[in-house]
Order: sequence, then structure tokens, then C-alpha cells
Amino acid sequence: MPSFRVQLEIGALRPGVAPDRVLSAAADAAAEFAEVEASDLAVVAGAPRAIVRFAIDDPELADQVASQVVTRTAALAEVRRWSLTRRERGQWVPAAPHRA
Repeated sequence: MPSFRVQLEIGALRPGVAPDRVLSAAADAAAEFAEVEASDLAVVAGAPRAIVRFAIDDPELADQVASQVVTRTAALAEVRRWSLTRRERGQWVPAAPHRA
């Protein structure tokens, strides 16, 4: 089953939102449609990033899963940008080049 990774650069939290809710909401959104393999929070170039790795049988649906993750996360925090990558031969390659 193909593995995908959606990364979201997170900005300001919405009023009243606890920071720990953001990553769990992102992972829960992916889990509604795909098998979540991992989720993590990282700081890249000083900006927090939520990362959700998931597997799905139909690669055509990966962009829809990623969009659901972004939508759910955006309800809790500003999503400055996001990207979707696919695991191929041990490397993460763009799954949707229009996302940056």
C-alpha cells in the first residue's frame, strides 16, 4: 500500500485552542479515510510543522485525504502552507506538484 506524507506549516492558533489538539486533529482527519502510520510535530526553519504519514490503497484519494487534514487543521490553527509527498524507493517525492 503506498505511503504518503502531508506536512502543514502551522501559524497562529485559533482562540481557545490548546496546542496539543492540532496534531491529534490532523491525524484523526487522515484516519477517517486512510491508515495513519505516524504523526509528529517538528520545527523547521523556526516554524512548527504538523506531519501526518498515512497509507491508502487508492493513490488518487491521497490528495483528498490531505485536503481533509488541511481543512480540519485550519479550523484550529492557521495553515500557512502545506505539501503532499509519496514514498518512492526510499525517498519522499512530490505527490501533487501544485502544492507547496
